[in-house]
Amino acid sequence: MCGIVGYIGDGNAYNVLVGGLHRLEYRGYDSAGIALVDNTGKLNIYKTKGKVNSLEAFCKDKNTESKIGIAHTRWATHGEPSDYNAHPHFSEDGNLALVHNGTIENYKVLKEALIEHGCHFHSETDTEVLVQLIEYIRVHNDCSMLEAVREALKQVVGAYAIAVIEKGDPDCIVAARKSSPLVVGVGDNEFFLASDASPFVEFTDNVVYLKDEEIVLIRRGEPLKLYSLDNKENEIDVRKLEMSISQLEKGGYPHFMLKEIFEQPSTLHDCIRGRVVNDGKYITLNGVNDNKETFMSARRIIFVACGTSWHSALIGKYLIQDMCRIPVEVEYASEFRYSHPVLTPHDIVIAISQSGETADTLAAIKIARGMGAFVYGISNVVGSSIPRETHSGTYIHVGPEIGVASTKAFTGQVMVLTMLALTIAELKNTMPKEDIERIAQWTLRMPELVEKVLGLAPDIERLSLIYTYARNFLYLGRGYSYPVALEGALKLKEISYIHAEGYPAAEMKHGPIALIDAEMPSVIIAPKDHLYEKIVSNVQQVKARGGNIIAIVTEGDDEIRKIADHVLEVPEVPECLTPIITSVPLQLLSYYIAINKGKDVDMPRNLAKSVTVE
Repeated sequence: MCGIVGYIGDGNAYNVLVGGLHRLEYRGYDSAGIALVDNTGKLNIYKTKGKVNSLEAFCKDKNTESKIGIAHTRWATHGEPSDYNAHPHFSEDGNLALVHNGTIENYKVLKEALIEHGCHFHSETDTEVLVQLIEYIRVHNDCSMLEAVREALKQVVGAYAIAVIEKGDPDCIVAARKSSPLVVGVGDNEFFLASDASPFVEFTDNVVYLKDEEIVLIRRGEPLKLYSLDNKENEIDVRKLEMSISQLEKGGYPHFMLKEIFEQPSTLHDCIRGRVVNDGKYITLNGVNDNKETFMSARRIIFVACGTSWHSALIGKYLIQDMCRIPVEVEYASEFRYSHPVLTPHDIVIAISQSGETADTLAAIKIARGMGAFVYGISNVVGSSIPRETHSGTYIHVGPEIGVASTKAFTGQVMVLTMLALTIAELKNTMPKEDIERIAQWTLRMPELVEKVLGLAPDIERLSLIYTYARNFLYLGRGYSYPVALEGALKLKEISYIHAEGYPAAEMKHGPIALIDAEMPSVIIAPKDHLYEKIVSNVQQVKARGGNIIAIVTEGDDEIRKIADHVLEVPEVPECLTPIITSVPLQLLSYYIAINKGKDVDMPRNLAKSVTVE
């Protein structure tokens, strides 16, 4: 849940590291710090509570001359946000500095043992325990830093991505990972290290993705060396990075979230490209087609996901059950891993994660594989852990998503799930060919239709002024629109801090209807589908109790327009594609309400983009 950056080369390490921290700030922003070894061999550590801008202000009058360093932006797990608990942490003798993303589960036991051996601690973090342990091993075994790191990690239980530098060796960084991402950039006489590739995309497109329990030795002027925890040297796999600097900039928008909302026509086009072919007559997903027998013989599909990805999984359930006639279950990955799941080799587990690094989802994958299930991954980040841990899968290809509140990743996930269901349906012959072609052709039109929906932005911005200071919202939908209601409520909660709940509209009468009054607006997702008449009845029930209604309806809908206080019209599409169309106005509504309240929509409080710790 934190961001790590490292650099060694002939350039100015401070500039590279601080620029990288800004790129990674979406991963955590309650404190930041940097460790540099200057040309005299002195180890300088600067850190402070707050965002990266606070660190830059703190460092203005400090010595930042260096050609090697590590840096960190933090989302707190152990120890409250403070200068002391900020990374990097250093060993008691001041020789080592370490940054860490993850959670050391047995840190208390290790800390007690180190205290018995005379170590003193300055912070409340599990990370300081690790750097003290590495230094204790290095001193008492008279070994290299690489050997000390390896021995320390053998004693660690938990997840980690770490980078360590040593005052006495200004030409070396040792780094390692387990269940937390870490990537090395290979430049011209320089190396970069980061939680993802965004900090160094303008410097190199050659990258090495570390695998679990791998340690990398980065030494100035020498080739990279990769080792396993049992000291076997591993092969280096250098890959080309598929990312551009323009994807990491706001491009004239005031916030990444707004940019990413308006990118959805192009990101959906990228998601569809090469998968819906021959003018919509054929859909191909290699991850499915390469495993035809597995999908054709599947007796059950279980989705595992968290947050927004869980909402897209709910839509996936409707899609697959409707189109493929396969029983589907949807599980929170965090609950699945502790629920003693019953799986068989006839089950398919589909894991969804934007980052590809979500800790609970990764744990669920390992359980599923261990029980013999076939595991299929849906992710956005090439080279991330989930694509490597699953048997097969599909990338959503929507580009880097920097805003913490997911927008384009959600619509990309739903689009992939639609294509997945259509592909399986064609294999199993559970839908008429003409119906598959019809929906595939509509799929090709989705980028232009989402572009049309984005034209509602000025209307939604004006509408947001009316409801900016509402204290509660209710979101209602039925069928495919129920997960959209959940997602709309989540977006509002995440960035505006207004309490909001999503419900199946029919469940309103089983409790939530008691909350409805003139001060609690209801957002009702009501496209023209097979449940339309039912949702009209729900709208009437809300209005009869004095509720204010914002309705998302299909163009030309006059019936709900007569009842609702505000109506936002979206294009008519096949029922299975409505979640993509109807979710976009809800993204915009949340954005504008949060902006009206003066909130930082890209970095909402207490949240980080990628939950890489349990």
